[in-house]
Amino acid sequence: MPFILASFACGLIFGAGLLISGMTDTAKVLGFLDIFGAWDATLAFVMAGAVAVSSIGFALAKRRGAPVFSAQALWPTRNDIDAPLVAGAVLFGIGWGLVGLCPGPALVNLAGFKWPVIVFVAAMAVGMIGQDAWSKQKAASPASKTAIATSSDG
Repeated sequence: MPFILASFACGLIFGAGLLISGMTDTAKVLGFLDIFGAWDATLAFVMAGAVAVSSIGFALAKRRGAPVFSAQALWPTRNDIDAPLVAGAVLFGIGWGLVGLCPGPALVNLAGFKWPVIVFVAAMAVGMIGQDAWSKQKAASPASKTAIATSSDG
């Protein structure tokens, strides 16, 4: 139960921050992305503030050791750039540029029950489900099992 309450509180703070900063306003986001037109730089300050606050939070969390609601911290171990990461970043950027929404603000905007947002979130969900199914199917294929066995033999 404490984990659920902590998750809810984090989501509530995140959503409030998106609303206050204007990240849920598609016109503001598209204005930020329009660097050759009527560029709106305010979201650059929002992003810089978010990076500063997050950096402090991560530094404190790393010094702390074990998290409050988990036995261990699960820090990322990979730092390489591969094709799936680049493809995902490109798709994310295209979606953000075309619509002016990314996943967090889209979920916050669902509260407005606007059709474009509902369609965006539905398409996002279909994409996530499709990618998950593709990853599971790829991992279960005989070729990937052979590659895993070969790499662990060495």
